[in-house]
Order: sequence, then C-alpha cells, then structure tokens
Amino acid sequence: MAVFSDLFIGGQWVAGSDRVPVIDPSDGSVITTVATAGERECDEAVAAADAAAGAWARTSPRERAEILRRAFELMRAEADDIAELITRENGKVLADARGEATYAAEFFRWFSEEAVRVPGDFRPAPNGDKRILVTHYPVGVSLLITPWNFPAAMATRKIAPALAAGCTVVLKPATETPLTALAIADLLKRAGVPDGVVNVVLPKPTGALVSRMLHDPRVRNLSFTGSTEVGRVLLHEAADLIIRTSMELGGNAPFLVLADADVEKAVEGAMAAKMRNGGSACTAANRFYVAREVAKEFTERFAAAMGALRLGPGLDPSSQLGALVSTGERDKVAELVDMAIGDGAKPVVGGAVPDRAGAYYPATVLTDVAADAPILDREIFGPVAPIVVVDSDEEAIAHANATEYGLISYVYSGELGRAIRAAEAIESGMVAVNRGVISDPAAPFGGVKQSGLGREGGFDGIHEFLETKYIGLDI
Repeated sequence: MAVFSDLFIGGQWVAGSDRVPVIDPSDGSVITTVATAGERECDEAVAAADAAAGAWARTSPRERAEILRRAFELMRAEADDIAELITRENGKVLADARGEATYAAEFFRWFSEEAVRVPGDFRPAPNGDKRILVTHYPVGVSLLITPWNFPAAMATRKIAPALAAGCTVVLKPATETPLTALAIADLLKRAGVPDGVVNVVLPKPTGALVSRMLHDPRVRNLSFTGSTEVGRVLLHEAADLIIRTSMELGGNAPFLVLADADVEKAVEGAMAAKMRNGGSACTAANRFYVAREVAKEFTERFAAAMGALRLGPGLDPSSQLGALVSTGERDKVAELVDMAIGDGAKPVVGGAVPDRAGAYYPATVLTDVAADAPILDREIFGPVAPIVVVDSDEEAIAHANATEYGLISYVYSGELGRAIRAAEAIESGMVAVNRGVISDPAAPFGGVKQSGLGREGGFDGIHEFLETKYIGLDI
C-alpha cells in the first residue's frame, strides 16, 4: 500500500515545517521521513476542523453512519496492508498487527450503528407544569492524542465516535508510529469523509503546540490515551479554557490466580493477558499474584510457555515476539528487570537484553519477587511477568488494590461466585474473569483512580463527544 508521510489538513496533504525519520525498530533502519507541524500547520488544522464543523454537525446521523460503514469495509479489505504498516513502524509481530487491524476496523462498524441510536428523552415533569425534553448535540472540534502501542486501534477508537456524534477532529498520533494514522486518514477520505472533518498533525515541539491548540477557543474537547504523567499535564492545560476531557491513562493490571483455578487455563489466559502486543499494552497483566497451592505448577507452565516464544522481526511469519517500539523503550524494560534482580528476584526465563541488533527484549518470568518490590509499582510495558506468591484471596486483592492505577484486572478461579466476589472487590474499571482478553468495541473501556476519566467504546463512547441539552416545554 502507499505510504503517506505528509500532514493531512483540510482534506489535503501538506508538506509541513520539518521532517523526522520513522524508524523500523526491528533493525533500526529508516522507513521514511514524516512531516511535522509548526504553529502555522497546527493553527490551520484547527481552522479546517472548525470550518467543517457546522456542516458536519448538520449531516444526518444516517449519512454519517454510511460513511463510517464504508470506512469499516475499506479497512477490512485492506487489513493485511495496514497490518504490515503497523508492524514496520511499531515492531509487533504480524499476528498481533492483524489482530489490531481487525479490532480497529470494528470501531468504525460499531459507531456506524451507534450514530443512528443516540437516545433522547421526553416526559412530563413530576409536578405536571411542563414537559422535559432532553437532546444531544456534538461537543465541537475535538483534539485526539494517541499512543504508539496500538497506532490503528487507538485512532479509530477515538475518530469513529467523534464522527458518529457529528464532531470534527484534529488527530495527533505518536511520533514513533505516525504512518498508520496517516493511512487511516486517507482511508477515511476515500470513504467519503468531507474535507476538514479529519485532520492529522505531528506537532514539533509537541508539548508547546498541543498547549497552543488546547488554548484555542475553537477546540472544545480533548480525548487522550497515554501515560498518567502526561495526562496530569494535559488536565492542567485543559483547565484554562475548561476543555472537556476524556482520558485513558496508565495501568498496572494485577493477574490473580486463586487456589481453585484451572492452572492450564490460567496459563493460557496469562499468555494472552501478558503477551498481547508483546506486553506493550495498558491492559497487559503487570503483576501476578498466585495462590501458594498452585504457584509451583503455574510458574513452571507459564515459564515454559514464555520461554518457547520465538523472538524475531515482526514481518517474519515465524516470529511470536517482535521488537519493542524503540531501543529507548527496550532499555526502560531492561532497567526495571535489572533492578528487580538486584533486589533478589530470580529470572526463570529471559532477564537480559539479547545480543542482536534491534529493540528486542525476551519474554521474562521473575520469581521470588517481594510484595513491595519497585517493579510492581511501575507499568512495565514489555514482555516481563513478576510473580508474587500469596496465601489467601484477601491478600491477593489487597495487593491488587495497592496502586494508584485501576484500569483492568484479571481473576482466575474454578468457582464463578468466588471469582465475581474478587472482581467486585478489586478497584478497576474492567475485570476479566477466566479470560485473558476482554477488550471489545461494544463494551465500555476505561479505568478508575489515576487510570483515566470517561469511557471509550460501548454505548458510552459516543457520549464523550456529545453535549446534553435540556429544554423545558410549556405545553
């Protein structure tokens, strides 16, 4: 497929103010250079979105739905090409990239259906003096900021509900993985999205220019996926003009294996929860709390499965674990593991940077991890699984909740009631029971505590881009 490397503003490809390389993390080679945006281009993107906002908001829900449906069909037809592009700039293996492309397309289909089903309300007031009419309208120009780990899915998960609601958008993808976002912009144009409704920019310097856009009164909404640290900064920035915000922030997902768990199924789920996307996911299992009764069997089976993964370039069909997105990210993971080993943890498999070119780190399982080890407080964002042995469900739940994060948790138990009791006691926005993956465009995705604000997907997702209006009728 064609590789687009210019900015996308007002339906046109724009050269930008400078260019930066996009690196293939499997070997460090330059895929291409991509345009960056200065003040002028960022202002033009906001202006284009604002100019298109009125007409797009007046478009019928059915027309918006049909465009999103065409986008879904195009993305499914071109899924293999999109997956290859994801792998080249992100490093993940093709199997993961294909899964992402399919998942990303589903947001276009789901929100094409939600566009025509936004509910309202009409009822008499309790005292009978009026009628209460509640309706919704698009919040307006929305700034969307996405991370590098799911360059397609994070973009469509925001663009689709925004367009379904009648909002226009300015998308800022991660500098590491901009090519997928630009390809999606082209796809949306071919699907019939009018000029100016979707714009894509790579601001440089990022912080100052994102702040500039958040202080433009034409921007009324911010949807951000990324680290909690950056989320805090953006909340401060958004406060000046009271920009509406939704945020999916960091995670520190606990994976609980209770004493009555089916160990074989728990290992299968652990591999999915930990190794999807090579561990570079906010939903990745980050801390494993395993009941003493099954700890030995679980650790042995899990370590064997992790150690069997074939490490190699993402485009090689035989590879099961690709490169991290950059050597910088790889080095962060390596530092966390080195610190844990220095504190007494033992690597059952992995635990060291391989002697090969590229941003690779092997699948790693750590045992003898103390319950207060620093590695348990950090989002690892890589293929590393620290295991802590516990003596009761209550101890596991207490450890699970001992964090500022609360995005997703995993519970394995042979008794559904026991699993649900644990799920209800854990402080997180999502809980997977006897499953390693639960993300679904039809379900609300989001966290509590410092893992975010609002929800994406499901019936909730479109409402992040809608305002509610109450009209009192004297009839």
